[in-house]
Amino acid sequence: MSTEDPNGYTDAARDIAEVPAAEVVSAAALHLMSAAAVQCGLSVPDDPGGAPPADLAEARILIDALAGLVTAAAPHLGHHHAAPLRDGLRSLQLAFREASPYPDQPGDGPGEKLTGPVYR
Repeated sequence: MSTEDPNGYTDAARDIAEVPAAEVVSAAALHLMSAAAVQCGLSVPDDPGGAPPADLAEARILIDALAGLVTAAAPHLGHHHAAPLRDGLRSLQLAFREASPYPDQPGDGPGEKLTGPVYR
């Protein structure tokens, strides 16, 4: 059970207020990256069940959302936080292109309207 302080904040609100914005953005990006990787058909090598089937329609949505987040937040995060997010996004864009039976033209892939064309 959470308690409320005299200012009306709950314990949970105080806890989240102490987390730096860069960490919140990075955590959200990591969730989007993980979900997009699964939807692109990528799996953990020692996964005994194998990779679930790719769902490129879902992957496209997740990569678009990730591109929006990274593009909007990068100027505020600094190179130290933004560079790995950009690298992960690019890797997912390439994985999507490889998984697609009919790859999009450069510039038309997921997130590329925000990031620019991604080439091999």
